[in-house]
Amino acid sequence: MPPLRTALLQSSGRLGDTAENLKRLDEAAARAAQGGAGLLVTSEMFLTGYALDLQDIPGFAEPADGPSAVAIGEIARRHGVAVLYGYPERAGEAVFNAAQLIGPDGSALANYRKTHLFGCFEQDAFTPGDTPVVQADLGGLRVGIMICYDVEFPENVRAHALAGTDLLLVPTAQMHPFQFVAEQLVPVRAFENQMYIAYVNRTGPEGEFEFVGLSCLANPDGVTRTRAGRGEELVFGEADPELLAASRENNPYLRDRRPGLYASLV
Repeated sequence: MPPLRTALLQSSGRLGDTAENLKRLDEAAARAAQGGAGLLVTSEMFLTGYALDLQDIPGFAEPADGPSAVAIGEIARRHGVAVLYGYPERAGEAVFNAAQLIGPDGSALANYRKTHLFGCFEQDAFTPGDTPVVQADLGGLRVGIMICYDVEFPENVRAHALAGTDLLLVPTAQMHPFQFVAEQLVPVRAFENQMYIAYVNRTGPEGEFEFVGLSCLANPDGVTRTRAGRGEELVFGEADPELLAASRENNPYLRDRRPGLYASLV
């Protein structure tokens, strides 16, 4: 299989303006397609912005098949690019911090709800998800989804590795002073779990937060060949099945596990 060229949209969009953010997503999808990408990944809560007032979040939340999902399906189909976007999801009375993967034909492939909520803001605003591994097949790869803080829990990423995830998509709202997560932790997670990780951040000030950018596509050999700076940027990288297979052959981490010794973890 050929590599899956992946575009990382490092952007915070416009806070509280879904229509404008859909417009920016459409423009980014066009640029991604022109750059040969088969997949476009946005940041956490890209659809609405992250630092919304708590009382406003339920009003911005949409169901997974809501009007924005329909609009993004049209964007994906028009440009022939799969799209992973972050948004607040409404399901009954609950609101989740979610990310949805739309295929290049406009169909919904997978929807994930953040399982580990960071800080008082998220814990007050959202209900935690309870499904740790959500996957879909895309471009010959098994694609998994997480959101931001989730990737900082090694058990979470290892669960994806054991379930066969090849490319882990992680929209994030990673803020100062935790940039070491993007710079150091994410490449280590990719190496120790033998997978690609696309970690796509917001950037700049938003409410009380300062997002640090530094989006990356980390390779299973621990090398980060695709890295954004601190500002608004669209960067490209490739998830190569051949490199992945070679790396897994050479790295014995998953083969050398001794699960019987780890019972105390659960």
